[in-house]
Amino acid sequence: MNDDNRLLPPPVPVTQPDTRPAWRRQASAHRRMLIIAAIVIGFVLLAWLLTPHGTQSPPGGRFAGGGPMPVVAARASSGDMPITLTGLGTVTPLATVTVQSQISGQIKSIFFKEGQKVQAGDPLIQIDPRPYQVALEQAQGALARDKALLANARVDLERYQTLFAQDSIAEQQLATQKSLVAQYQGAVLIDQGQIDAAKLNLTYCRIVSPITGRIGLQQVNVGNYVTPAEPNGLVVVTELEPITVVFTLPEDNIPALLGRMQSGARLPVAAWDRTGARQLAIGTLQSIDSQIDTTTGTIRLKAVFANDQGTLFPQQFVNAVLLLDTLHGATLIPQAGVQRGAPGTFVYIVNADQTVSVRKVTLGPGDATNTAITSGLEPGDTVVVDGADKLKDGARVLLSERGSESGPPGQGAGQPGQSGRLRPHSRPGSTSGR
Repeated sequence: MNDDNRLLPPPVPVTQPDTRPAWRRQASAHRRMLIIAAIVIGFVLLAWLLTPHGTQSPPGGRFAGGGPMPVVAARASSGDMPITLTGLGTVTPLATVTVQSQISGQIKSIFFKEGQKVQAGDPLIQIDPRPYQVALEQAQGALARDKALLANARVDLERYQTLFAQDSIAEQQLATQKSLVAQYQGAVLIDQGQIDAAKLNLTYCRIVSPITGRIGLQQVNVGNYVTPAEPNGLVVVTELEPITVVFTLPEDNIPALLGRMQSGARLPVAAWDRTGARQLAIGTLQSIDSQIDTTTGTIRLKAVFANDQGTLFPQQFVNAVLLLDTLHGATLIPQAGVQRGAPGTFVYIVNADQTVSVRKVTLGPGDATNTAITSGLEPGDTVVVDGADKLKDGARVLLSERGSESGPPGQGAGQPGQSGRLRPHSRPGSTSGR
């Protein structure tokens, strides 16, 4: 390549003249102006939509707004508050008997149906009695033979005694006769024992229910040969009336329990189903275990129930609610009225001028609906039970008193003498209001 060519400047591009007609050039310029105008109008419209217009609402917040806050209120009242203890329990029958045969033999008859209720002494199974009847007859025959031999030996003994008195026989012969009489007396006793044993076996051929209760599932059938060593027995009979519930409570409740029992009080216990929705039966506390379970820190208790309706079934899991005591004349408010915060436990009192004020209170026992207030409130005071999360001391409220949906305080717990229903709590083993 020639070095002179490298010193030449780059070629300048030549602009082609616009050869379009004038009317086309004007249309293209007009279209560009319309596009630019549309973009500008779009930006203006978007800015207008994003800018708030008219009267602005006050900023939100917990205490925002100058109007009264609508709340629901309820009046504190005086009533009875039960103190209850709740624990998980298991229905345990007083007696469960596995019926066994005491003799060996073939089953001839079965007199029960599965699930049937039986009374003590009702016949259950008949075993073939013929072998034991034959044994009885043999024992009776042996007894008759030995009684005859004994009678003859006694006659001979009287004769030998007379001859010995006349010095006609030796003394050894008299002693032998006395021994023979004693042997026959023993044989008679043995025969009588065999007769009694045979009669007892005949009694065992007819198996009866040892207790009053419900029959379980049948383990044998007619024709089976059974022995006294049957692994599953013949049938199981379970006593259902009365029945007990064994439940546990925390060891911290022991002093209060012992104090009530030593005072002679009969403590009612209600059994509820596992969901706590249905009360099954009401009984009384029977006993407390003698030691604490160190692995769980609980103590076992036993309550007895009549169970005449059959609502409790063996090995059923239940919630046991023990009525420890009843607080009479307590100031009661709904549970929703109690607030917790920096002051501790407090309530919002509704004043006469439709404002609220914070009142610190001390809680007592409670149930699922109401709680007792030991200090800080008096019956008749109005407390906020709904909407308290938006209030502060001195705030104005629009009052709406609670209707009758919750019922009068003190009746939601099912205390005896009112509704007779002890309510379970959400946490088994918990103390109501404590």
